[in-house]
Formats: sequence, C-alpha cells, structure tokens
Amino acid sequence: MGSFFKGNLSPATLFQLGADASWLFIAVMLALHHTGDLPIPLRNALLSAFAFAVLVVVLNVAFGVYRRDMKLAFGAHVTRMLLAFLIGVPIAYLAANLVPGGRRFQDVLGEAVLFAVVGLICVRYFIVSPLVRTLLPHRVLVLGTGVEARVVDASLTSTDHPNIQVVGFYALETAQETTVSPNRVIARMGSLEDTVKRLGVKEIIVAVRQQRGGVLPMRSLLECRLRGIQVTDLARFFERVHGQVPIESLKASWLIYGDGFRQTWLRTFVKRTFDLTVATVLLLAVFPIMAAVAFLIALESGFPLIYRQERVGHRGIPYTVLKFRSMKKDAESDGRPAWAVPNDARATSLGRFIRRSRIDELPQLINVFKGEMSLVGPRPERPVFVKMLTEQVPFYSVRHSVKPGITGWAQVRYSYGATVEQSMRKLEYDLYYVKNHTVFLDFLILLETVRVVLMGEGAR
Repeated sequence: MGSFFKGNLSPATLFQLGADASWLFIAVMLALHHTGDLPIPLRNALLSAFAFAVLVVVLNVAFGVYRRDMKLAFGAHVTRMLLAFLIGVPIAYLAANLVPGGRRFQDVLGEAVLFAVVGLICVRYFIVSPLVRTLLPHRVLVLGTGVEARVVDASLTSTDHPNIQVVGFYALETAQETTVSPNRVIARMGSLEDTVKRLGVKEIIVAVRQQRGGVLPMRSLLECRLRGIQVTDLARFFERVHGQVPIESLKASWLIYGDGFRQTWLRTFVKRTFDLTVATVLLLAVFPIMAAVAFLIALESGFPLIYRQERVGHRGIPYTVLKFRSMKKDAESDGRPAWAVPNDARATSLGRFIRRSRIDELPQLINVFKGEMSLVGPRPERPVFVKMLTEQVPFYSVRHSVKPGITGWAQVRYSYGATVEQSMRKLEYDLYYVKNHTVFLDFLILLETVRVVLMGEGAR
C-alpha cells in the first residue's frame, strides 16, 4: 500500500491539503446556513459540501497550488487558485443537478466561493504556515562547506518547505573550499554527534560529491544514524525535495542497489489497467474535438491528417508514433531531423494552435491501446536523437526501461528540451519517474497536465 501512494507528499503538504479541504467544506456549510435553514435531510448539505471540497482540492493540485519544489509568489498562488475556481465552479454548478438538494447548493454557490477564496488565503498564510513551522520543525545540518553545500542551501531557499530550517554547515576535517557564508559555518565544539544533539538536528545532508579517501566522518555518521537521525546523500536529497535525480551526483551503484526501479508483474498489470481505463474515457470525451481538428487540417493543408514518425520505445524498441500533422508537408524536405523551436516556421497556422494546446498528441491514445505507449512516462525521442543523447548523456538509456508516455513527470516539471543540456535536465525528472512510478504519481501527473495545457507551458 505504501508504494501505491508513494509520491512527493511532505507532512506540510498533507497538513495543507487537510486544512484546505476542511475550510472548503465549512465554506459551503456557512453559505447554506447564512441564507436560511439547512436543507433537510442534513446529509444532502454534507454531501454537497464534501463534493465541492474534493473538486476544488483536486483542481488546486492540477494547477500546482500545493507544489513544494518551487516558491510561489503571493500573486502567482492567488492566480492559480482563482483559475481552479474558474473551472471548478461551472462543474460544481452542473454536477449539483445530480445531487439530492443540489438546487439549494446552486443558490448559495456564489457566496460559498467568496467564503472559500478569502478563507483559503487566510488558512495558508496565517494558519498553516505558522503552525507547520511551530509544530513540524525539521532542523537540517548540511555536512560540507563547498560548492555542493551552497547548491543544497540555494535549493532549499527556492522551495516552499516552511518547516525546514538549515541550522548551519559543518566543515569537514579535510581541507575543503568554503563557498557558503562563513558566519553560517558551525564552530567545532565537540564531535559531530554532540553538535547534532546540541542543535536538535533531525537530518544531516551530506553535501560532498567525492566521498572516498576518508573524507567523511563515517563513524560519526553511523552513530547519528543509530540515534535516529536521518542521513541523506545528494541524490536522495534532490529526489525528495525536487522530484529529480541529479546526473552529476549519480552513480551506477546507486541505480543498482537503490530502492525503486521495481518492474513487477503487479505494477505492470495495474499500470496497464489504469492506461486502458483512462484512455477509453479520454477517447470518448475528446472524439468530437479530434473529428473537428481532422476536418480543419484537411481544409487548411489537405492530407495526410496523421503524421507518423519513428520513435524509440520500451527497451529501446522502435515504434511508429501517431500525431495530428501540425507542420507543412515538406517540413523536413532536406532529410535532416531537427528539434522543434519556439515559433517554428515549419508549423501551419492551425498546427501552432494544436501544438500549444497539445491537441496534436491525441492520436497517441491509439498507441496506448496498442500497448506501445502509456498515458504517463518519459516522452519518446527519435532514434537519431536517442543515439546522440545516449553517447553524450550518462544513464540516458535508463528511461527506456518503462514505456514512453503521452505526458510525463518531466513535461509537468520542466520545459521543452531541445538541446543536450536541456535533455540532461529532463532526464533527471525521467529518472525520478522511472524509479518511483505508481498509479498515484500517474494520476498526479495527469492532473498537472491540465495546468500545462491550459497555461501553454513548454509548448513549441
């Protein structure tokens, strides 16, 4: 059960989710009570309030309101929350027709939304954040003072983890360049174990890339571990905090011995069942859109409607991916494959729209039914690019250990990759997915894909 729900949900996030859902429930009940007697029976009001709370929380997840890997400015947070309500309110209004006592809920929906918006802002900034800092403090000691230590500090500063407190940096006995602020380096007043106990440290982050030759105080780290202190290396730190596996700190031994990367028959069966179920629902829902797009493509630039291209799939086996044709017929008349670029001149007028809205990807639902793709997974690349990237990017072939997807963790967490450097950054997210993929994570990625599509993130 733990692996099914495995995701990047911190205690602070779970607390925020619970607080938001509770307030949304209360907001509906307040609106119903404010306008008169509650509907009879009471369960009708409770059902409406519960359904509204679940709907808005799910949409907030889709718009990245609860993301911790980056710090949202107040304006960005409010904008995303309002976009969630913009979509959620019409859905809630229409769905109320299916719920007993739903007419009464429709009458007070405007007031409930007003209570909800104001309340959610207050809950986040004046209740949850202060309480998380006070009740769930997570004091961290960074072992090291070099470049890696500075990267860890910058990473934590850029994220939204209100309960994480960096108490300072612990210098190694061996000579190491100090790139962090000297006044944050903890003075040696005893052993590492004594320092951890004195400062109330809950976790030690080992910010040292080269760990051979007696660089690390292994005996002290073991003693801290035996005392219940969490000890985290760079790879696991970035995996937990940012949902990525940094190539620079990755070793083959970590891939071989590390937790995850389990491709059991049960996981494969559950993922395939999830793919077929969701793909069927999606195909039925978007078929009118696909028919309209096919007609417009034929009207604008004729046939063919579908663009077929060879991609590298599961275990490196090539297959033919299907997409609505978004470029001119002679887009690669010179025979030289090229990555898409912003405002690509090869795209047709309609093509630019369907690429930005991701409608061109819809025919890949057929690839999902054929078993060549999954709904969620690393995005497939063309063989010529795979060959080049495999030679230049370490561990690139690991992404082929699962089926490619229509959308993926890298697509909702990173922009379009059109260079070797960008492909390396995307691979860090793909490796996280390959290592940790579950139905829960797939569902989360599908939700966040809604945000990516509506906000046009990463489209080319």
